[in-house]
Amino acid sequence: MNPVLSSSRPVAPAPVAPASRAPVRPWLAGGIAAGPLFLAVGVAQGVARDGFDFSRNALSQLALGEAGWVQTVNFLLAGTLLVMGAVGLRRVLGGNPAGTWAPVLVGVFGASFWAAAAFPADAGAGFPAGAPDATVMSGHGAVHMAAGTVGYLALCAAFLVFAGPLAARGHRRWAVASRLVPVAVLAGFAASAASVLAFTAGAGLGLLWLTAVTTRLASVPADR
Repeated sequence: MNPVLSSSRPVAPAPVAPASRAPVRPWLAGGIAAGPLFLAVGVAQGVARDGFDFSRNALSQLALGEAGWVQTVNFLLAGTLLVMGAVGLRRVLGGNPAGTWAPVLVGVFGASFWAAAAFPADAGAGFPAGAPDATVMSGHGAVHMAAGTVGYLALCAAFLVFAGPLAARGHRRWAVASRLVPVAVLAGFAASAASVLAFTAGAGLGLLWLTAVTTRLASVPADR
C-alpha cells in the first residue's frame, strides 16, 4: 500500500458524547429539597416550642425568641436552595422566554427568603412567650411582609410561566394545575386576616408545588 495515499485517506471524526446532565442535577436537587425541608423544620419547631400555636402564629414568627436562630438559618438555607433550583431550571428549560423568566421569578422568590431572614416578623398573638396578643407593626416587620408578598407573587407568576413548558412536554394536566395553584395560594393569603392556617396552607402549597414542578421538569433531558 502506498503510504502517501494511505495517509491522505480522510478520517471519520470521533463521535461526540452528549453533554452530561450531572452538572445540572445538584442545582435541581436544591430546588426540589427547598420546600419540604423548610416546611419540615418549621413544623418541627412549631411543635417543640412553647407558646407557638399553628392556628394563631405564622411560621415566620419562629425566628423570634431564644431559639429563633434556627428559623433564621432555615430561611437562609431555603433561599439558597431555591436560587440553586432557579439555576438548574434555567439549564433545563433552555434559552426560550419561559427558560428566561421562570428561573428569574424563582430566583426572586428565593431572595425573598433571605430578606425575611434579615428582617424578622413582629411578635404577637402570644408568641414568643409573654408577647401581647396584639401585633404592633415595626419597620423590620413591614419589610418582612413586603418581602413575602413580592416573593410569593413572583412564585405565582413563575407557575403561570411553567404551564407553557409543561404543556409542550406533554404534561397537560400539570400545565392546567400550574395555572390553578396560584389561585389557591393567593386565596390563602387573602384569608390570612381571618385564618393564619389558611395563610400557612397557601404558602406551603406554593413551596410544595414548586418542588413537584421542578421534579417533573427535571425528568426531561436537558438542552444544554
